[in-house]
Amino acid sequence: MNKIIAGVALFIISGQLAAQAPWPVVNKTAKPWTRWWWMGSAVNEAGINSMLTTYQEAGLGGVEVVPIYGAKGYEQQYIEYLSPQWVRMLNTTIDKANRLNMGVNISVGSGWPIGGPQVSLTDAATKLVIQQYTINATQPFTTKIEIDDSKQKSPEGVGVSAVTAYGSKNEVLDISSYLQPDGTLNWKPASGEWKVYVAFNAKTRQQVKRAAPGGVGYTLDHFSSNAINHYLQKFDQALGNTKAKVHAFYNDSYEVFGANWTPHLFTEFEKRRGYSLKPYIKYLTGTDSSELVARIKSDYRETIADLMLDNFSHPFTAWAHRNKSLSLNQAHGSPGNLLDMYAAVDIPETETFGSTPFDIPGLKRDTADTKHADPDFYMFKYASSAAHIKGNNLVSSETFTWLGEHFKNNWAQCKPEIEQLLLAGVNHMFYHGTTYSPPGAPWPGWLFYASLNVVPENSLWPHLKGLNEYITRCQSVLQAGKPANDLLLYWPVYDQWHDSKGLDMPFRAHNLNKWLYPTDFYDDAVWLQKNGYAYDFVSDKMLQEAKMANNQVQIDNNGSTYKTIIISESELMPLATFKSLLQLADNGATIIMQQLPADVPGLYRLEERRKELNDIKENLTIEVVSKGLNVITRGKGKIVIANTLQKGLRHIQLTGEDMAKAGLQYVKRMDGDITYYYVVNHTRNTIDTAFSFNTSATTAQLLNPLTGQSGTVITSQVNNKPAIRLQLQPGEAMIIKFSNTPVTGSPWAFYKAAGKPVVLNNKWELSFAKGGPALPASRTLNKLSNWTSLGDTTADNFSGAGVYSASFTINKKAEEYLLQLGEVNESARVWINDKEVGILWSVPYQANIGRYVKKGKNTIRIEVANLMANRIRYMDRNNISWRNYHEINFVNIHYKNFDASGWRVMPSGLAGPVTITPLKQAP
Repeated sequence: MNKIIAGVALFIISGQLAAQAPWPVVNKTAKPWTRWWWMGSAVNEAGINSMLTTYQEAGLGGVEVVPIYGAKGYEQQYIEYLSPQWVRMLNTTIDKANRLNMGVNISVGSGWPIGGPQVSLTDAATKLVIQQYTINATQPFTTKIEIDDSKQKSPEGVGVSAVTAYGSKNEVLDISSYLQPDGTLNWKPASGEWKVYVAFNAKTRQQVKRAAPGGVGYTLDHFSSNAINHYLQKFDQALGNTKAKVHAFYNDSYEVFGANWTPHLFTEFEKRRGYSLKPYIKYLTGTDSSELVARIKSDYRETIADLMLDNFSHPFTAWAHRNKSLSLNQAHGSPGNLLDMYAAVDIPETETFGSTPFDIPGLKRDTADTKHADPDFYMFKYASSAAHIKGNNLVSSETFTWLGEHFKNNWAQCKPEIEQLLLAGVNHMFYHGTTYSPPGAPWPGWLFYASLNVVPENSLWPHLKGLNEYITRCQSVLQAGKPANDLLLYWPVYDQWHDSKGLDMPFRAHNLNKWLYPTDFYDDAVWLQKNGYAYDFVSDKMLQEAKMANNQVQIDNNGSTYKTIIISESELMPLATFKSLLQLADNGATIIMQQLPADVPGLYRLEERRKELNDIKENLTIEVVSKGLNVITRGKGKIVIANTLQKGLRHIQLTGEDMAKAGLQYVKRMDGDITYYYVVNHTRNTIDTAFSFNTSATTAQLLNPLTGQSGTVITSQVNNKPAIRLQLQPGEAMIIKFSNTPVTGSPWAFYKAAGKPVVLNNKWELSFAKGGPALPASRTLNKLSNWTSLGDTTADNFSGAGVYSASFTINKKAEEYLLQLGEVNESARVWINDKEVGILWSVPYQANIGRYVKKGKNTIRIEVANLMANRIRYMDRNNISWRNYHEINFVNIHYKNFDASGWRVMPSGLAGPVTITPLKQAP
């Protein structure tokens, strides 16, 4: 059929989200929330009440309060973080939010990473410093043992952890007891020359970034339970009963640079790994690439991960629960096991940074205004996988960090980025973000330097409700029930940890090319996604806790269940993990392995553990099925050893979703008798075909999350599976609601063209409703065009809303009509015959308008909102001050001083062509 009309009927239904019977009930977490920066905490009750009302009216469900540095000139209005006055402002926020049915989160710190004035040097982030000395038996050693860095000579929190001597004949001695308090080493070798390595606890001295007044201080030692407990005492003292009113306490991503140690690490290492690290401290530095060094460092990294989990993540969540609130944490960037750390909190949170080059026609993305790092779908799945396995319903995202250059991003660019998160299992969006701006502050108000600027001063704000309603509909479905993923894909973290280079190993979102992309695990995840399989990632700890429940694998009693475990090709696996897999197979699990583990990680009892692993493998009875495919039958289950995933999955007769062949992506949820599929078309192709689905349901409805429209569809049977037709243009999404319960309602209408499009190329009236710096003059256009192509300087400088009005004639009434706006710069609200059609804010900028048109003469009015860019350009070209902040002030996407004076004028308005196409129902 005609490509331009393959999309289904589109009409906006505002304010009726909860009333749509086919849709789940909307609660505040289903709506998007926003990071709410309090600059200098210069807030007041009137401003808080006014802004929260404005946010709620735009469709936001909550705010996340983060105090940061302030605006210059407002110092007298600053409020000290966690002071009684600050807590009063927080209580005002919570009380007003409750009246608006909104939620409030607060960060457990000012700026980031976690830290502040209550962090002593003892509790501050710590690093390992190793110094080497040479001692000869024939010469006196008079050098005092003290750290060379003058900044580290403070007695608090800094000191020697170990002193180890290495002889020329491979002798190793712990001589720590010979070190005197004054730094004198009272030890002399009996003969020869010895190398002495001294391990110091040193401090990174990193301060909290972007801290608010009252929040300046050292960053925290994340590996010490004493440090986090001491830190949170200030919140207990300051907040009192307020803590119980907070929906969740939030901790930002781990950006603690150089922190790779804690004073008690030697003790914890020996307790957890079974041997002392002190004899091996010389291997923690230098470039030795031996197998021994890789194993020692693997054990060190595992210990750091354990400490991060046990001494930070778990205490943080326990504290939040004691205060009747939830914990929300970004684990990425830390040297811990991301899956285990995400699973340790109530709401794991991922982050988007930059923009994705989607292959959607008409979607704007200027590479000159983007970061080089793109958001990664598979990185998002670490957070969602942990939540699914644990049984926690919400997975959040700090969304749109540096989506593009300031003031150059529209809501259409946001949509596929949001959809990518939803497809990865994220279902609780937080905009990055919104800045509190005092009433009366001149345009553009207060702004945060790395933000999308989702603020009322944004010229696109009047159309934000369209985006918010889309997200709300999607999240209402994707927060219902439980995820329905069939597979667990094992993350072989020990293959990463087994590396002789470096020391700590943070798993950052910005270095995926080092730890994620080169792995077979990543290749398998990509293959599963491309071939329509639903899966979650799983860690060693999780597999060691797994059991069988109703013939499926389950890790947490409240968590999801899975049909199959997949073990990608990897070298190192702990014995406990391998034994757990065998036990699961004995109890009925199906496991696909690309190879049996070749070795065990770490150093302790290495040969003994190797022998045990090899003995287990030798006692396995392996049946050869075909080339590259073997089977080990174990009790009620089996282990399939396949050199490709395709062979293994075909052998167990587990298929992906049929629609993946067309490039469609999906996420699947189960809610009692209901099975939801959220389906997205991010390809260049128009889809109009029937697909079968992996469900036993007999009835189906289509739900359009863009419009709220719903309708029943006829299901047929293909290979004993229900099949339904989908029509999706590039960039469109659809929700399928399957059930075994009979459903009522209007049938879904599939349309095709019933005639040629009518181009509205008659005269248009253009006027300007709201914006600045000045309203351009109204005019009549003989040809539809952007207002920035009129040669009018006032229009070139304008940011706000322009209204295009025209008339058209319908000679013969059709079953339906499709309105297409063509090129929109950047968002539009449409009225036909003075009745609002809705907000057309995303590609492909179209709507069905049959209910609004009449035979004969009709009128159309299109309000177009443009970007803030042209007005900012005008201000910079005329040296009008608008950015004046402490700390980082205001930077561009490349972290240089921001200056828009050299920008070109951004196209603004409606370029069209605007067309109306008659439609008829397609068989």
